[in-house]
Amino acid sequence: MPFTERNVGKDPTARQELMELGLTSLPVILIGEKRLTGFNPTAIDAALAG
Repeated sequence: MPFTERNVGKDPTARQELMELGLTSLPVILIGEKRLTGFNPTAIDAALAG
């Protein structure tokens, strides 16, 4: 499945977009309209499935 990795430590634009979303913790995973924070394989699998 294709994805785009954005490094907020190296990309100021990505960092600004994260702040505009009101998020301050990493990782952030956007799958469609779903916004997941932290590493949670079960939630990732569920978001990808549906």
